[in-house]
Amino acid sequence: MDFLNALVAFLNFVFIPATAYGAQLALGALGATLIYGILRFSNFAHGDTMAFGTAIVILGTWWLQSHGISFGPLPTALLALPFGIAVTAVLVLATDRMVYRYYRRVRAKPVIIVIASMGVMFVMSGITRFVIGVEEIKFSDGVKFIIDPNAFKAATGLSEGLALRGTQLITVVTAAIVVAALFWFLNKTRTGKSMRAFSDNEDLALLSGINPERVVQITWIIASGLAVIAGTLYGLDKTYKAFNYFSLLLPIFAAAVVGGLGNPLGAIAGGFLVAYSEVGVTYAWKKVATYLLPESLAPDGLMQIISTEYKFSVSFAILILVLLFKPTGIFKGKSV
Repeated sequence: MDFLNALVAFLNFVFIPATAYGAQLALGALGATLIYGILRFSNFAHGDTMAFGTAIVILGTWWLQSHGISFGPLPTALLALPFGIAVTAVLVLATDRMVYRYYRRVRAKPVIIVIASMGVMFVMSGITRFVIGVEEIKFSDGVKFIIDPNAFKAATGLSEGLALRGTQLITVVTAAIVVAALFWFLNKTRTGKSMRAFSDNEDLALLSGINPERVVQITWIIASGLAVIAGTLYGLDKTYKAFNYFSLLLPIFAAAVVGGLGNPLGAIAGGFLVAYSEVGVTYAWKKVATYLLPESLAPDGLMQIISTEYKFSVSFAILILVLLFKPTGIFKGKSV
């Protein structure tokens, strides 16, 4: 029984939340790695794109709820997602036209475009705060638990109750569907193959008759969609606060770099690696150890390596180690 209680505690506090968090990071890292792989710069405004898109989804959710429209057991925010993606894509395309296109035309160095993206980041951050404010917002509705902990304890007789929230399951399922659709698009459609060709060799792609502006526009639309979906899933799973998405920029880039910047498959692997590392290092393992160890060896301390307030330092450490020892990442993306 103690082993089962330890397993349930591990699932509750490490595996399930880390899996949901990893799916959110993977989607965010996919958007960042697509921009790097095709447009050839690191977009520091990606986190605030997530924040802006999620803010629009929240406004759409409130509008639907005010008209008595819901999605049954699923969050109403899923109905508002297409609206949030469309508005965010329009903003991002306008930003590209007003800012980034000039730097592409003059063939500016990537570091110059990165600096420009920092300026875009601050502007987008201000717009988001103006639109939605700075307070924490909870906008999740629908079924709260897929597996209720009290019902689980009553059914099994265990001391620990397994809890699986609806938002966690929706996060993993949505991420799987989005990733499958993206890989199908990139590998099976003519437009997706054009994007891959443009990423591999821009000059050869141009000689083949590929329209670079069309590739750029589609890249921004897809990256916007991934950002809004990732941001909405993160907000549903936790709470929405605009500044939190700026903080997410570090683990998202760490995930993209660890997997191989510019490699979509690597972004997914990196997202889960960073998530499991952050959760595993910051979790207090005392409860699990108490179940598994004899009473005489039960730990007195929390068995927590670092406090949760410093969880982003894990992403920073992973990022530094990868840049020092394997800058192309696990799946050998473009060197940074």
